[in-house]
Amino acid sequence: MTIDGPVTQSRILLGHIAGAHGIKGEVLVKSYTGDPLAIADYGPLTDERGRTFEIASVRASNKGVIARLKGVADRNASEALKGVALYVDRAAMPDPDEGDYYHTDLIGLAAVDAQGNRFGKVVAVQNFGAGDLLEVRLDGAKLTEFVPFTDACVPVVDIKGGRVTIALPETTGSQDEESSQGNGDDGEE
Repeated sequence: MTIDGPVTQSRILLGHIAGAHGIKGEVLVKSYTGDPLAIADYGPLTDERGRTFEIASVRASNKGVIARLKGVADRNASEALKGVALYVDRAAMPDPDEGDYYHTDLIGLAAVDAQGNRFGKVVAVQNFGAGDLLEVRLDGAKLTEFVPFTDACVPVVDIKGGRVTIALPETTGSQDEESSQGNGDDGEE
């Protein structure tokens, strides 16, 4: 299991400003924290350019979290922040529970097979709605492959050792063998 929110280097993405809310400078935030209102619990947040944002207050709505940011006093200022990503330093986050990982801790790990042979590197952690996937860039290739981040497919995560062991399911036969079998055509007329 991973903690929601993609990461950049030693920062963890806690949310995005989705747009302005009202005329007094509040913003609508898409929060990636377990409890959406907890986005205000981590202290000052920064964006990609290093600007700092302090959340003065938050409240829940059916669209997301409504936040008041210190120094943002009108709708024009809040509209200008649409799309801003809000990060917190990794050091400000608690250590994850056993079996839980922050994306930042997984990205960059070597992908190895059961014998310890490296074949790629974890470049991202994705979730398209059906569970976490490790995106692995294969050594010597531009292509990436998605691996379900399950105990069966990723039996070992060794953060300190800098690697994950990936056990891909074995396939039986080629597609050509399968298509020629059981199609009811034995070649006789």
